[in-house]
Amino acid sequence: MMSSTFTQWLNFSIPGALHLLGILVLALLVNRFLRGLTNSLIRPAAAQSRAAQAREQQTRTLASALHGAGSKIVWGVAILTALPEFGINVFPAILVIGLIMLGLGLGARNLFRDLIAGFQIVFEDQFSVGETIQTPHASGKIEHLTLRRTVIRDSRGALVTLANGDLRTVGNLSRDWSQAFVDIAVPLDEPLERALQALEVASAALRSDPSWSQAIVDGPRVLGVQSYGPMGSTFRIQVRTAPTRQDEVSRELRRRIQMEFQRQDIPVSKAHDLERAPTFHEPEEKTQV
Repeated sequence: MMSSTFTQWLNFSIPGALHLLGILVLALLVNRFLRGLTNSLIRPAAAQSRAAQAREQQTRTLASALHGAGSKIVWGVAILTALPEFGINVFPAILVIGLIMLGLGLGARNLFRDLIAGFQIVFEDQFSVGETIQTPHASGKIEHLTLRRTVIRDSRGALVTLANGDLRTVGNLSRDWSQAFVDIAVPLDEPLERALQALEVASAALRSDPSWSQAIVDGPRVLGVQSYGPMGSTFRIQVRTAPTRQDEVSRELRRRIQMEFQRQDIPVSKAHDLERAPTFHEPEEKTQV
């Protein structure tokens, strides 16, 4: 009787053991594949800049989080698959887990939306820590970025927290170049050619100044008469600068224009000069979205 029982247990345990071994090997292989897949998401820093290093660290952190979550799922499925070999019915456990996941999904829809948007922001390199962005809600320099939220410092110095799922339209003001327009109004009785010549002189002086060569990408260019009205003629000057340096270049351009107008005794109209910084409504600007 003992020999028969041992033989029956042995016949049952060998297939079961092989099945358990197969589950273990498969889980290890899937886990290894998952590790390689998540490591491929890491973006090594192409430069030694702070922004490049921060982006590499972000992708490493996200890859590690993805692998950790995926590994837990793999081992959870492996355990549930192995439990029937020990005579345990896993259907109630699967039902409970499914109900829990359904409840979490319904209660945390916004959280999942923010997390998915965060993955897209990081892996598509839409923006990163240290860059300046413009959104319909706020604008400023990014100081902190996670999968769930983006924290920026606005012009008032306030820290503004934005949910990534709410960032439908974002202008990245730190990529490639920035652009600004300076409008100068002169009275009607002032000859146009004389005013244009003075603007060209001031623009050329700034354009050829070596101390501003790192800030200026293109221009300043005098585009000509932008508008004409009872207060006088308005001339527009365009300048493209290194990212986020358009304000300081515009201020220096205004100063040089004022000095040149004073030297040539050219009056300025009562209409105020106007600089238009890049916004979403400017068709002439270039922004990375």
